[in-house]
Amino acid sequence: MQQKIKQYIKEILKELELPQVDFVIELPKDISNGDFSTNVALLISKQAGKNPKEIAEQILHTIQDKKYTEFLNIEIAGPGFINFYLSKSYIEGEIIKPLSQVQTEYTGKKVITEYTDPNPFKQFHIGHLMANTIGESISRLYELGGAEVTRVCYQGDIGPHVAKCIWGMMQQPDTFPLDQDSIYDKMKYLGDSYVYGSNEYEDNPPAQLEIKEINKKLFESSDPELQIYYDKGRAWSLEYFDLMYKKLGTDFKHFYFETQTAPIGKAIVEENITNGIFEKSEEGGAIVYKGEQDGLHTRVFINSQGLPTYEAKEIGLAYEKEKLGSFDQSIVVTAQEQSDYFKVILAVLARLNPQIAQKTKHIAHGMMQFTDGKMSSRKGNVITADALLSQVEEKVVEKMSDREYTDNERKQIISTVSVAALKYSILKQTPGKNIIFDFDKSISFEGDSGPYIQYAYTRAQSVLHKAGELPVSANNLKDIYMIEKILIRFESVVTRAIEDLAPQIVANYLVELAGEFNSWYAQEKILGDENEAYKLLVTYKCVQTIKRGLYALGIEVPAKM
Repeated sequence: MQQKIKQYIKEILKELELPQVDFVIELPKDISNGDFSTNVALLISKQAGKNPKEIAEQILHTIQDKKYTEFLNIEIAGPGFINFYLSKSYIEGEIIKPLSQVQTEYTGKKVITEYTDPNPFKQFHIGHLMANTIGESISRLYELGGAEVTRVCYQGDIGPHVAKCIWGMMQQPDTFPLDQDSIYDKMKYLGDSYVYGSNEYEDNPPAQLEIKEINKKLFESSDPELQIYYDKGRAWSLEYFDLMYKKLGTDFKHFYFETQTAPIGKAIVEENITNGIFEKSEEGGAIVYKGEQDGLHTRVFINSQGLPTYEAKEIGLAYEKEKLGSFDQSIVVTAQEQSDYFKVILAVLARLNPQIAQKTKHIAHGMMQFTDGKMSSRKGNVITADALLSQVEEKVVEKMSDREYTDNERKQIISTVSVAALKYSILKQTPGKNIIFDFDKSISFEGDSGPYIQYAYTRAQSVLHKAGELPVSANNLKDIYMIEKILIRFESVVTRAIEDLAPQIVANYLVELAGEFNSWYAQEKILGDENEAYKLLVTYKCVQTIKRGLYALGIEVPAKM
């Protein structure tokens, strides 16, 4: 409907010989102010130097003369906003109509999404959980908008962090895990080794020299003994990461590794020294990019040992993605602390290959915070995603203690509700903002939480189960319920979320819909009512919409709760 209203107005502007301006059709926060609203008259007034209310009245009268059946009423509000109220027949038609493909500017286009990006030899921490949650939701939003999405994951399997971990492993051979040990024990060993190596690198100069030498030998693949440690640690890490991806509902199509992108990036940097994009620093002979020319800062791309840094590897990755074929957009999701780093990367790409830079967009996420502040994997107080999920599961188990379930039902509910609690807590915030995670609020069946939305879904689904088959036709109601007005906004909500790359728009919409359904369910008789058929269709639309909306957030719906 947003697109339809926009097209109507464009035609009217032409008919009235008014300036064609770039305007928006919005969803008013308060539905009592209309189903849709536009600022077109205010924009025209600025350009034409006319009174916005007069322009709004011209547009209003022309629309009314055309007698569009979709509108019950159109009115002018404030300084010149035009508010549209949809007709009862239009709303009922949308309720009865099944959900279809959301048409957006990305329909038929190809999008690459890169996210999560955990590093082998380090823990899968809550930062990775946040990146995964946001990246997966953005991927699904694009898919709902008709795009073909390729999910990729980039992992640092070479570099200083690997050298630190392997040095730590070599210092404690007696605790090296056995093949039959659990993957969780193996990952704890790697985590402890990394923390030990990181601390010694900072505090022990001889250890720092040894770690730098290990890093060089690993890059050159010149030491068979180091390779044994490397192969074991890399394999354990990737096995564990796969378990986490399955828990979180992500299926990556391509995995990239720094061992793959490092030589490519190094070669690209070296090839672009003579043309002035990169230059050798006066101290140490490292190859750098002088970001000050772009209002940024200098960064090293090849260090004084001749090894490519993260920056050079990132350039190699951008070029490797091009081998996936033609695509329209490349989204990269990382932590906020990498924002300045990515500004330099995009500035470099703009000089090396403007086409890649133009279609690459970086999305930053904030930190998940607790009472003890920011986590740090170097100091050893890292909070792993698995540990956090386990704590949420314990809370869910407590909440379920007085309910009867089979073992399979209990296991399924614990898993889906716990993941929903975590993911919703992340996605209800604007990406880039820090999150204060509250265990009790996250699993609440009342209010702003993922389980609250899931509960509304199962409640609506139970009504349908009791009813049996859905009616083929339905008698219309005399009045329109608020829930119907919210339901038909779904497509507009998804479109806006894709345009703004903002999953929180869908999250906030679903809480509003869940709350309205619960109120409607409490106040209205559905089964056995004279309007049962139509009310069942409204209930069915709720089930469809909540399920599809939760899918966009990467959240499953439980069979029962």
